Amino acid sequence: MKRLTCLFLLLFWTTALAFGQGLPIAEPEDVGVSTERLKEIAPALQEYVDKGQTPGFLTVIARKGKIAHFETIGMRDVENKKPVEAGTIFRIYSMSKPITSVAVMVLYDEGRLKLDDPVEMYIPAFKDMKVFNKEQTETHDAKNKMTVQHLLTHTSGLTYGWGGKPIAKLYGELKIFKPGSGLAEMAEKLGDIPLVHEPGAGWTYGVSTDVLGYLVEVISEMPFETFLQTKIFKPLGMVDTAFSVPKEKVDRFAALYRPTEEGGLKLARNAPLANDDVSFFPSGGGGLVSTAADYLRFCQMLLNGGELDGVRILKSETVELMRYPHHQYGKDGAFGLGFHVVTQKDGDKGKRSTGAYSWGGAAATTFWIDPEKELIGILMTQLLNNPYSSLHGDFRKLVYQALLDDAEQ
Repeated sequence: MKRLTCLFLLLFWTTALAFGQGLPIAEPEDVGVSTERLKEIAPALQEYVDKGQTPGFLTVIARKGKIAHFETIGMRDVENKKPVEAGTIFRIYSMSKPITSVAVMVLYDEGRLKLDDPVEMYIPAFKDMKVFNKEQTETHDAKNKMTVQHLLTHTSGLTYGWGGKPIAKLYGELKIFKPGSGLAEMAEKLGDIPLVHEPGAGWTYGVSTDVLGYLVEVISEMPFETFLQTKIFKPLGMVDTAFSVPKEKVDRFAALYRPTEEGGLKLARNAPLANDDVSFFPSGGGGLVSTAADYLRFCQMLLNGGELDGVRILKSETVELMRYPHHQYGKDGAFGLGFHVVTQKDGDKGKRSTGAYSWGGAAATTFWIDPEKELIGILMTQLLNNPYSSLHGDFRKLVYQALLDDAEQ
C-alpha cells in the first residue's frame, strides 16, 4: 500500500470529519487520478476569488466510489470572514430538480404512476389547458394532454415566465412562489396560465419540476418534504438537505452574492424562493439547500444504479430510463428524466463522455455523473447571475485532464 503523505492525511481527516456520512477516501492514483494534475484546480478557481468575482468554492471529485479530491477555497461569508468549510450548507436551487425527479421515479417503481399518465388525473387544475400562439397574442385549446413524462423532460409547455412577453406578466401577477403559500395554490395558479407550446412540442425550461413536487405530494398523500425525507434523504444519510436550515446549523449556511457592474460582489437581498433568511418555498425545482457531502451521496446512488451502502432507492432499470436522452435539444445534448444528457462524443480530453448526465443551480452550483469514467464532479459556490461562463468549464476540463489512462497507472 502506498505511503500516505502528510498532506493526504490532513485531507483525509478533514474530509472524513465533514463527510462522516459520505464516501470512502482514496489516494487519487488508486482510483486512476493524478495527484499532480489535481493541484491545478485550486489556482484556476482561486483567480476568481482573488479578483473578487466569486466568494469561494467547494469542489469534490469521486471516482470508482471513492473521494479522490476535496478542496475548499475562499469564503462562505465574505463580510464576516467565514471560510468555506467541508460542512458548508449551500442553496442548490435547480440542483433540486434531479432530486424531485428521483422522487417521482420512486413512485414509478412502486407502480403508483405511469409516465404517460395525464397530469390532470392527479391535479385537476391542469384540465382543459390553453396554449398561446407563437406571438402570445391569442390562445387555443390544447390538443395534447400534459403527461408526467412531459413534466420530467421540460416539454410540458410550462415556463418560468422570464422576459418581456405577455406570459411573463401573467407569471409575475400571479406570484407562483408566493412566500407562505403551498404547492396546491401554486398548481391552481399555473392551471390558469396558457402554455407556451403544445405539450410534447418543444423544450422549455420552467416550473415543470415544481408541478412534479406537488404530484408527489398528491399521490403519496404526504407533504412533499416529508416524502423526500422519508424516501430519499434519511435512507441515503443526507442529513443537511431540506427546504430550510435549522437554527443549530445557521452558522454553516453560506451567504448569497450577486455580481456588481464593476466586476465585484454584493450581498443578494430577497433571495429567490426565500420565505425568510433560512427557509424556502417547497419548490421541487429550486428550493432545497444541501451540502457537498449530501449531494455526493445522492450522485453516487445514481452512479451505482439506484443503490448506496445496501439501501436501494431506485431500480437499476429506472436509473437507465432516467439518463436516457428522451428529448434532443442542442447539437450535442438531450434531456433525460431530470438531467441534461451528453449525446455526442467529443475527442477533447476535457469533455464529458457520451451518456454523462448533469445539471446546475442558479447560484452557480453544478454537478455531473459520468458512468463511462465512473466519475462524479461537484462544484459548490453562491453566486447568482453568474457572468463567468468559463468557471464550470475550467473546473470540468481540469478534472478530466487529471484522469489517468490505464497505461499511466
